[in-house]
Amino acid sequence: MSCDRSIGVRDDGGARAGASPGRSGAGRPARRAAPARRVGPLSALRAAGVAVEVGGRTLLRDVDLSVGVGERVAIVGGNGTGKTTLLRTLVGERPPSAGDVHRPRDLRLGWLAQDAADLAGRFPTLGALVRDGATELVALERELADLERRLDAAGEDEALALAGRYADARERYGQLGGDALDADVARILAGLGFAPGEEGRDPTELSGGWRVRAALARLLVSDPDLLVLDEPTNHLDLESIRWLEATLATLRGGLLVVTHDRDLVDAVAHRVADVAAGTVTVYDVRRPGEDGGFAAFLAQREERLARLHAARAQQDRMLAEQERFIERFRYKATKARQVQSRLKALERVERIEVPEARALRVRFGFPEPARAGRTVAELTGVTAGYDGRTILDGVDLVVERGRKVALVGPNGAGKSTLLRLLGGRLAARAGEVRLGAAVTAAFVDQHAADGQDPGRTALEEFRGALGERAGRADARSTLAAFGFPGDLAERRVGVLSGGERMRLALAMAMVSPANLLLLDEPTNHLDMASRDVLEDALVAWGGTVVLVTHDRHVVRAVADAVVEVRDGDATWFDGTWQELEARRNPAPGAGDTAAVGGSRRRSDAPARRRGSRPSGDGLAPLRRELADVERALVTAEAEAADLARRLGDPGLYEDPEAVAAAIAAHGAAKDTAAGLMRRWEDLGTRLETAEAEVAATGAAAPVSRRGRPRSG
Repeated sequence: MSCDRSIGVRDDGGARAGASPGRSGAGRPARRAAPARRVGPLSALRAAGVAVEVGGRTLLRDVDLSVGVGERVAIVGGNGTGKTTLLRTLVGERPPSAGDVHRPRDLRLGWLAQDAADLAGRFPTLGALVRDGATELVALERELADLERRLDAAGEDEALALAGRYADARERYGQLGGDALDADVARILAGLGFAPGEEGRDPTELSGGWRVRAALARLLVSDPDLLVLDEPTNHLDLESIRWLEATLATLRGGLLVVTHDRDLVDAVAHRVADVAAGTVTVYDVRRPGEDGGFAAFLAQREERLARLHAARAQQDRMLAEQERFIERFRYKATKARQVQSRLKALERVERIEVPEARALRVRFGFPEPARAGRTVAELTGVTAGYDGRTILDGVDLVVERGRKVALVGPNGAGKSTLLRLLGGRLAARAGEVRLGAAVTAAFVDQHAADGQDPGRTALEEFRGALGERAGRADARSTLAAFGFPGDLAERRVGVLSGGERMRLALAMAMVSPANLLLLDEPTNHLDMASRDVLEDALVAWGGTVVLVTHDRHVVRAVADAVVEVRDGDATWFDGTWQELEARRNPAPGAGDTAAVGGSRRRSDAPARRRGSRPSGDGLAPLRRELADVERALVTAEAEAADLARRLGDPGLYEDPEAVAAAIAAHGAAKDTAAGLMRRWEDLGTRLETAEAEVAATGAAAPVSRRGRPRSG
């Protein structure tokens, strides 16, 4: 067996490389033709009854999981539940404590870990590093070059034999798509965000994140039977994530991926493996339409938890009945045999375990921030950069109080630079950066945890950040709301996971007196449950947020304005991410749904469809219905925001019944608001279509019950 740890292809039998994804037609991934490609094993990997122990503690038990060629399985779960440890066990980096992991002898396994080993120093160029992943093609190229040298020096008889071998090798090379290898390498690198021509770049010049991208490109070129990825989107921008989704969705081999990105689950997963409470439960999410993907997983998990609760309640009643019998007849000789029989039966009962609700969510709470002036931050003609290189050039930007602004754009475009300017961590070369009256900023970047003292406890670190603003009891209560209850607050920072350290950094920032939060990739290392609650808290918080994240779900949930940073400029879009996407890819017959520029709070979103309308055009009923839905939507969003604020109160969690009621009410309010939003968008689209038809004909048209003008 040979393996380039963490970034290579494990070859448990002969060597071979196949096609790699490129781009063709309508942006879909392309493959090199490979009619002679060996078909991989039907079952790429199978785990049966696997248990994993770490430090004498059983982390996972009774894991049954299989991935076949062509199957795509997403592994999800909370921080610290054992997802990465499970992957390392499945790929053979550590033995299971019990059970078996079966990997076919001829399985080619591509494995990309979060801490991928670095191959940059082994290759002269980036292109050489990536194309080396196509191991059989590279070997064939060496064989062909050797045969050419030998042919030049061979006699007539030897030349005939060498020519036959050369023809066979050349045919095999063409069948495997070797003639398109360099083009595929260029396409894959472009899809992952590398600029044209960077194939010739020295890979040692790349930063850590770009080296991980190069390692991922190398794996994609190798086209393994089973591709195993641990949070592959961590170092990718939105455009690269979309490209990767399209590529992974068309893999011919199997895919096993740990991810906290629910959009990636929606795009690629056939099954979801949920790691929780020491077990792995697999859900089939290959349902068509709206019921598929991550939503199908959530629905099935809730159904399963409900069944577990019912089964646990029934088991508890049975056990209580047996215990009453034992206690009643324990000392009666005539019942001694029955008592002993029931005692032994109780010892053999396997107790049903139900994951605690608190294990599924981490709660974030916010104090109400001090009120700032209307203009929170303003950039005028700002130019900035590093080491003589200009990143931002002549940027003008105004952020007003209460806005939730997402900065998007490719890696290296200047999103973090813009945040650092706003936070006073970088001085502008030209222009002016001004914060408004009474504005206090808190900055949390993706490296915030690096500044924490590993020798202090989480509580000590937290109290050190708060200073005199909180007493010991208040500090413990608040820290518990951020996922550090009881003894967890006494754990040393040095032993906390990456997600736990990020939660601690967020806790210290979010309970500060700041009224401007500057967040650079705050969801890195956070699990899905933590991201959900962070989203709710950011929406409910009364301050101003400027956010950089590549998690589209967070952008959709939080942002009421989007700033696209690209080519040295920052372009303001006054609307949600969904509206920006709709504007770029309008549905047939749909008009513009938002305008660029200006300022608006999220609760005012329905008003953006209002404006002057011609009277007497027969569309009044549809407009009245739209107005009614707008009012209901504003009310529903306000109710959801109030409930989110309540969930952010650490004192709430002293009463389990109140917590359950508040969570249920919050979920119902969000569902109601989501339904009204869909209704509002549908009505708005229908009204715009009808108005466009009226404008085109220059006359009023009768409106059908569905709100569309009748023809004729």
